[in-house]
Amino acid sequence: MKFLNTLLFAALLLSFKSLYAAKVDSLDIPSAAMHKSYKAGVIVPNAYAKSKAAFPVLYLLHGGGGHFSDWLRQTPDKQLLHKLADQYRIIIVTPEGERLSGYLDSPLQKDNLFETYITKEVITKIDNTYRTIRDRKGRVITGLSMGGHGSLYLATRHPDLYCAAGSMSGAVDLNATTWNITPEFAKQIEPGFTRILGPLQSKPDLYAANSVVYMTNKMKANDVKLIIDCGVDDFLIEPNRELHRRLVYEKVPHDYTERPGGHTWDYWENSLSYHVQFFYQILKNNSAIVL
Repeated sequence: MKFLNTLLFAALLLSFKSLYAAKVDSLDIPSAAMHKSYKAGVIVPNAYAKSKAAFPVLYLLHGGGGHFSDWLRQTPDKQLLHKLADQYRIIIVTPEGERLSGYLDSPLQKDNLFETYITKEVITKIDNTYRTIRDRKGRVITGLSMGGHGSLYLATRHPDLYCAAGSMSGAVDLNATTWNITPEFAKQIEPGFTRILGPLQSKPDLYAANSVVYMTNKMKANDVKLIIDCGVDDFLIEPNRELHRRLVYEKVPHDYTERPGGHTWDYWENSLSYHVQFFYQILKNNSAIVL
């Protein structure tokens, strides 16, 4: 009888957790601009079902070589996004950015219009599907590596959409000669960049124009709160330090941190918690948090 009671209690506990824990939706988000459809993960906090209020949204971008599900599959703690959504009462969206899109609209490839996709098509779909705060005061964005560059890039070019943006180990300079990588790795990624921006040798200005390290003057003109970090052992540390130096020179307020670690999921799992805490304070100041 004691064993049966224990089983019953365990079953009830699991039922309770599934009833009140954050849930994950898989959403199809078509792109009229690129004539195809992509999936996105949507982590909805448990508070959503118990409230009629509109919720803030965190857009969380994946890195190069990855896909929309990375943030749900690759973190050491597979419940990380669930916990953060519940703790801070935010909707978290992990959209698709393909393996090397830069989250920009390529001037060369019409199947790489990810700036348009994220800022127009994804946001519109999320706002029309969920009870969201349909205003910059309730919308934030961050990401890792290529997604770190993408979040700063999109927020800098569209400050009307986001009140805060972050970057974890961001590829903030698309010119890979500034990265501390092997010749083999450089050769491996070169075709991807050439596809969307052309050869670096003949189009260096195009690479610079689309790299956030050179956009600090635009960041200065925007009222977008920034959080940036990178591991000291990361191959992207020097471009991040250069971005930090330029932001300091331009007197752009920002939170910048270097921590032990490299280009790893252990680092990003730890980093994301800091980013969400940073965003929470801003959203709270904007009266965008459901209490």
